Amino acid sequence: MEQLINNRRSVRRTVLGQETFDGAGVRLTRVIGGPQLPQLDPFLLLDAFRSDDPDDYIGGFPPHPHRGFETVTYLLAGQVEHRDNAGHTGILEAGGVQWMTAGSGVIHSEMPQQQDGLLSGFQLWVNLPAGQKMTAPRYQEFDRQVIPVEERGDGVSVRVVAGRTSLHTQGPVSELVTPALFFDITLPAGTHFSEPLPERYNAFVYLIEGTLSIDGTTLEGGNLAVLDQGESVELTAHESSRLLLVAGQPLNEPIARRGPFVMNNEAELQQAFSDYQEGRF
Repeated sequence: MEQLINNRRSVRRTVLGQETFDGAGVRLTRVIGGPQLPQLDPFLLLDAFRSDDPDDYIGGFPPHPHRGFETVTYLLAGQVEHRDNAGHTGILEAGGVQWMTAGSGVIHSEMPQQQDGLLSGFQLWVNLPAGQKMTAPRYQEFDRQVIPVEERGDGVSVRVVAGRTSLHTQGPVSELVTPALFFDITLPAGTHFSEPLPERYNAFVYLIEGTLSIDGTTLEGGNLAVLDQGESVELTAHESSRLLLVAGQPLNEPIARRGPFVMNNEAELQQAFSDYQEGRF
C-alpha cells in the first residue's frame, strides 16, 4: 500500500512553455529557462521536443560547448547520436537517458539518427555547486531496458531514472553531485499516485499528456506545475496521463549564466569563454 503523508505539496504556479528554435534550427518548447520561469534551483532549463516533421529536428545540435552544469537528455521516441571532443560517442534510443556532467568543459554534438518519423524527448539542465563546476566531465548513459519500472497496481507505473521511490526502486543514474530524482509516471484514468519527496527539494511536474489534478489544481497536457514545499505530492488522473516528476536539492548560490556556460560570477564566466576560444576545453 502506498504511504500517505500529510502536508501535501500544492501548486505554486503553472507554466506553459514557449516555442523556440535552438541548435541548427531544432523546433522545441522551452519550459524552464525562458522569461516565464528563468530557473527553478537547481534546474536551469527544461526543453521539450516532439515532431514527426524532419524539418523540425534534422539539423540537430552541431558541436557546441558546455561548462559548469549537467545536461540530462531523456528520449521518448527516435534516436540521437552523441559525440564529444574527447572521443566519446554513443546513440541514445527511445526510453534511454544520458546524464552528462559537463563540469570543466566539453564540446559535443547531438544529432538525430533518422531521416523521418517521430522524435520526442526532453533536455534538462541541472546546476553544479561552486566547488564542483570544474570537475572532470563524465557520462551516465542507460538504455531503456536498464531503467526499472515500478508497478503500483491499477495500471500505475513509475520509470525510475534517478533517485529512489518510497517502495525502494532505485534508478540507474547515481552518485549525483546535485542530488535529484527523475520519475516518468503513467496514470490510467481515475487512478491516484502519492509519493513522499525530500522536504527541502524544489520540485515540478511536467504533464506530457492527459489531464490530472494536484491538490485541487487541474493541470493540462503540455503544462508544468511548480510545486510548493511539503512532504509529499499527490496526483489524480482525470484521463489517461503521462508525466515527469522531477525534484532536486537547491544550491542557493549566485548564478552567472550566458549561453552554454553557467558559473557563479562574471569573472568565471569570462574565463569560460576565454578557455573555449583558446582551445583549453
